[in-house]
Amino acid sequence: MEQFLQNLTSLVSSANGFIWGVYFLIPLLCGTGLFFTIRLGGVQFTKFGSGWKRLFSNFSLSGKEAGKHGMSSFQAVATAIAAQVGTGNLVGAMTALIMGGPGAIFWMWLAALAGMATNFAEAAIAQIYKTKDDSGQTVGGPAYYISEGLKNKVGDGFAKFLAGFFAIAIILALGFMGNMVQANSISDAFHNAFHVPTWITGAVLAIIAGVIFMGGVKRIASVTEKVVPLMAIVYIVVGLIVVIINAGQIPAMFAMIFKGAFDPKAVWGGALGFGMGRAVRYGVARGLFSNEAGMGSTPHAHAVADVKHPVEQGVLGIVAVFIDTFIVLNVTVFTVLSSGVVKFENGEATMKGIKLVQEAFSQHLFGSTFGYLFIAICLLFFAFSTIIGWYYFGETNIRYLFGTKGLIPYQILVVIFIFIGSLLKIDLVWELTDFFNGIMVIPNLIALLLLSGTVAKILKDYNKGLPYDASRYK
Repeated sequence: MEQFLQNLTSLVSSANGFIWGVYFLIPLLCGTGLFFTIRLGGVQFTKFGSGWKRLFSNFSLSGKEAGKHGMSSFQAVATAIAAQVGTGNLVGAMTALIMGGPGAIFWMWLAALAGMATNFAEAAIAQIYKTKDDSGQTVGGPAYYISEGLKNKVGDGFAKFLAGFFAIAIILALGFMGNMVQANSISDAFHNAFHVPTWITGAVLAIIAGVIFMGGVKRIASVTEKVVPLMAIVYIVVGLIVVIINAGQIPAMFAMIFKGAFDPKAVWGGALGFGMGRAVRYGVARGLFSNEAGMGSTPHAHAVADVKHPVEQGVLGIVAVFIDTFIVLNVTVFTVLSSGVVKFENGEATMKGIKLVQEAFSQHLFGSTFGYLFIAICLLFFAFSTIIGWYYFGETNIRYLFGTKGLIPYQILVVIFIFIGSLLKIDLVWELTDFFNGIMVIPNLIALLLLSGTVAKILKDYNKGLPYDASRYK
């Protein structure tokens, strides 16, 4: 079995080398972000302030309950951020740092900056094509805007094929494989901090998740709108304390990031021994896994927001990417780099993954054990909220493919995968997740590019103050 898993990891890694290589998905994702940045007049800059104003004006922990009508705008963005802020901000950032060097963080930033425009487009177009399923539940997302928005552009049959391909890919990528990653990281962190057997952590996670899943959109929104603000604030504050303690290392840290972006061999004494292409690959790949811009996941949450105009939710898509990458992820990176815990022996990192983050915090917070405990608890909330968000995204596509009759089998399978994920080796889990993330991006980006005129028109009309009428854009 061990040899089989090694061979499978190697096979999937080779496939990812092409999918996430500098000649395929990376230029496609970054190019799409750049295209929307230009076509929408730098919307991530012009609407940045509007997004923050809308976020705080809609902040609520006790607004109207979510239900078949959808969610409040704040609940929707909280669900989106719950999916975005997960292991990608801790484990994923460390994977990029070790595998791509400090320069990978620079490429994460660039990808996120462009991705803010892409995420705006995803959220806005998802609002236009939202609908109700056979149970009367408000639903939306790429499968819906692909099948409806593209049928007059590429033909009804091909549009439905692309929508079905996306739906299957995201169910595998997030509902199953992605949630295995989240469970894997939680079980690993609790094993490091509390020496809890991974199977016990996996079983507890699976049971709690199952209870929330059965509560439907009402329970999912209720959990995310409360957990997300709290977990983000606590983690950011404590992380910034560590960075301030290490303030003297900040200039050297930024020097490593910018120098490593173009010459990875120049940092860490040449311990990395590989070139710029690797920094780009891991920076963008892990950046996507973290903020999900262009991946087609967060539009499922933004689609069901109860707003008067799609642009009102689109600007929150901009803010969501910023919070994920430029705030939460940077706190992780700055804490680790300023602490000097990254070390190499014979070209191999002495620590990887979540243990690296735990070690960085443990050096500065009330004794060596507190950092491990704090990060284990933070990761529990980060990753578990992502499990909830990703389950919901997969559920929307189950509804698209099978209707409500597919929900119970899907819930059972996700619970099983959460448990299995807590037991697997992390390398294989990450490689499988990268693979399925990669293939689900393709139909989503095709749709976004073909519908870019609609996005541009709705933004232009909004800026003119015209009232929203969905029929004008379909």
